[in-house]
Amino acid sequence: MRNKSFYGSINTEVARMKYADIDKIYQKVPLEKIPWNSEMPPDALVELVQSEKVRPCKTIDLGCGAGNDAIYLAGQGFEVTGVDSSPTAIKIATENAQKKGVRCRFIVADFLGDLHEVKETFDFGYDWELLHHIFPEDREKYIKNVCNVLKPGALYFSVCFSEKDPQFGEAGKFQKTKLGTTLYFSSESEIRDLLSPYFVIQELKTIEIKAIVGSHYVISALSKRR
Repeated sequence: MRNKSFYGSINTEVARMKYADIDKIYQKVPLEKIPWNSEMPPDALVELVQSEKVRPCKTIDLGCGAGNDAIYLAGQGFEVTGVDSSPTAIKIATENAQKKGVRCRFIVADFLGDLHEVKETFDFGYDWELLHHIFPEDREKYIKNVCNVLKPGALYFSVCFSEKDPQFGEAGKFQKTKLGTTLYFSSESEIRDLLSPYFVIQELKTIEIKAIVGSHYVISALSKRR
């Protein structure tokens, strides 16, 4: 387990550089070769909608990427705003929504800034495999930002890589991918401690999900803003 001094050595500027790398990925890598980009919505999100645990409402998709999940939710009657730190991803998302005749709004914003670009509050917040791109020392800032863009009582659904996942074949909480991004693999207790000050946790569990190649283990958390 890494100690706190290790976390402290990874500052916010490093995190911002990582976001710049993600924009470069969207500029240079074909969408079909970006491992987190799938036109099909995740089963866990579909189940949440079909079970009516969350119903059509004003929604923010944080880390929306190419807009696939935002487009799916909009098609289910949700009023969706997609947010991403990558200007290239937002351009692609806007074009995708226009091609599919779906009405979504997309915004470029820094998750570790103050999210001043987001002028509204929402009834449902969602991020899929975004949190593992954010290092531990920066996560409270991110969760505070999520809290600030959600209305009291709003639902928040978050999914990130679990430390139990063997996908990258290495030990350690921090792992680097072939695309050059660094991911942090969480425990359930870390996610619980992160969310609890701001949200009432309704479900928190480790699940296996399908990926573009194979499958992997993630921590799935559904909570309600205090």
